Amino acid sequence: MGCSCKPLPRRFFLPPPEEVAPQLLGKLLVRRTEGARGELLARIVETEAYLGAGDAAAHAARGLTRRTAPLFGEPGHAYVYLIYGLHFCLNVSTLPAGQAGGVLFRAAEWIKPKHEPSRSLRGPGRLCAALGITGTQNGLDLTLPGTLFLADDGWRPGQIAVTPRIGIRKSAELPLRFLIAGHPAVSASPRSRAAQHC
Repeated sequence: MGCSCKPLPRRFFLPPPEEVAPQLLGKLLVRRTEGARGELLARIVETEAYLGAGDAAAHAARGLTRRTAPLFGEPGHAYVYLIYGLHFCLNVSTLPAGQAGGVLFRAAEWIKPKHEPSRSLRGPGRLCAALGITGTQNGLDLTLPGTLFLADDGWRPGQIAVTPRIGIRKSAELPLRFLIAGHPAVSASPRSRAAQHC
């Protein structure tokens, strides 16, 4: 039986990324494949916001390029890029067209199939590998019920923690990482800074 939940509407992604990122916690990544695995469902437990032009860590900080075009387009589109030549990372664009903002999906937990280990979705590279997300999904509209989209099944997280982003050097002090507090599937916490809760 497939997921009966509806995709998140485009208006969900219109606010700035620092507002969209915590709102994505608890939402579903729906991945539909033609293979034996069929439909995959993963609940988002950790995100990071990237602010665009004023954020030195954001790819969009250097302006519109062929690579960053999805971030400058309509909100709700996938921005997938490769790091270290090995791992794909999935982001969703925010803000109205012409303004660049994005949210990185850092970790999720399996909803379907349930027997998969949580660690396989811990970290943006593992998440993409487990869900079969590659550069071919770059620019995909995630508000449409296609092979990859974001949905809401009504589940809501409890306490949300806010920390600085991890794995970056520029603008690393900004508190733009959001996670479901205490969830076992989130990636490692920053060693030197305590999480704030909201």
